[in-house]
Amino acid sequence: MLHQFRTAQGDIEVTVAKQGDVWHLGEHQAIVEDDGRLSIHLSNGMKGYATTAKVGDVWWVHFEGHTFCLERIEPGASQSGDGGGLIAPMPGKVLEVFVEIGQSVEAGETLMVLEAMKMEHRILASNSGEITGVHFAAGEQVQQGSVLLEMVEDEA
Repeated sequence: MLHQFRTAQGDIEVTVAKQGDVWHLGEHQAIVEDDGRLSIHLSNGMKGYATTAKVGDVWWVHFEGHTFCLERIEPGASQSGDGGGLIAPMPGKVLEVFVEIGQSVEAGETLMVLEAMKMEHRILASNSGEITGVHFAAGEQVQQGSVLLEMVEDEA
């Protein structure tokens, strides 16, 4: 699964997969050891240990004398198959709506914030385009699969 993270150096994309007890992070591997540390195996053959801590939505990773701050960029709501609708990825409550009909948005821009399971989930534009429909307001409950917003994507 492709994940996006925001770092001090900019946004990065990493393919993350798990096979048994081994996490594959792109071409690197990480194994959770019995003491809770991560054994990191780099593609160049080097090996090291990392310690991690999660604070809110941010992961702090200490590796080889360096500390990295990774903030996972929430994926946007899924696109519906029938023309540009953004579908709720889970049931929840709309906390904020940042767009209105006719507004132009850029890929990655936050469109709406949902609260589910006591966590806030940002709904992001997967592409640049124009908002053509807003179906829920702040405070309203949504069900998984509900069309939250509609947009027409910009032509490439």
